[in-house]
Amino acid sequence: MPSHTAPSEPPSYRGYRYPIEIISHAVWLYLRFHLSLRDVEELLAERGVSVTYETIRAWCAKFGPQYAANLRRRRARPANKWHLGEVQLKIKGNRHWLWRAVDKHDVVLDILVQQHRDQQAAETVLRRVLAAAGSEPRVVITDKLARYRPALRRVLPTVDHRRHKGLNNRAENSHQPTRQRERVMRRFKSTEQAQRFLEPFGAVGDHFRVGRYRDWWLVSRWPTKQRVLHRKTATVTRPAHKQSPNLTVPVRRVGQRARPHAGRAPDVARADSSGRAGNNRCAGAL
Repeated sequence: MPSHTAPSEPPSYRGYRYPIEIISHAVWLYLRFHLSLRDVEELLAERGVSVTYETIRAWCAKFGPQYAANLRRRRARPANKWHLGEVQLKIKGNRHWLWRAVDKHDVVLDILVQQHRDQQAAETVLRRVLAAAGSEPRVVITDKLARYRPALRRVLPTVDHRRHKGLNNRAENSHQPTRQRERVMRRFKSTEQAQRFLEPFGAVGDHFRVGRYRDWWLVSRWPTKQRVLHRKTATVTRPAHKQSPNLTVPVRRVGQRARPHAGRAPDVARADSSGRAGNNRCAGAL
């Protein structure tokens, strides 16, 4: 299976009567969301664009790999911890295996559909991922499949190999969008069709499907110490008539038990049944 390479020049739209914005938007809709070609046709028709689903299929086949290659070329360098996993696909009643490699940030490094699950197939995936990433990892985490160990000894002999089913949940969870799309497409028709679709589908999904755990603003702009303090301590904005000076309200996270109060804060006024403040020292602060 030939590996994907970055194009040396941008895609050419010469000979197409539709504008670039319409073509790119149609390809983006098909690769980003779980929509069929007819669904994309209806969405474009609602906006006044008359185009058939066969035309959209031709656009995705031509421009989808080019868009995906441009996204891979502009993405950051992969992390030094890789997760490898495989999942079974049924194509025309026969078992095939979808091999996937992701880094610790859930960025898909490469995808390969093969008919076997042996050592040779594992070596093919490792060499392909190594060529796409451009650098060797520090740690490779896999499940307990026995074929990984001899394959890693031959391809990456100096890498720390960790075999654990629980540690490889990141690779297993990355198969979920593929499973959802497989149900929409009523299974893949051939190995070539699955490989041709999943390569741009994974690249576009990584670029636009940002998880809730990826708080890029905190990661990129806050120092490490401030991020730790932000996670451990938080403040809640209280109404004006309930605020007191220098009072920080801790946020109790889900699953955390409430701690018993050892005593009230000295600066918080106590109110009796009539509503009057009982502590004269703090009565003017509230």
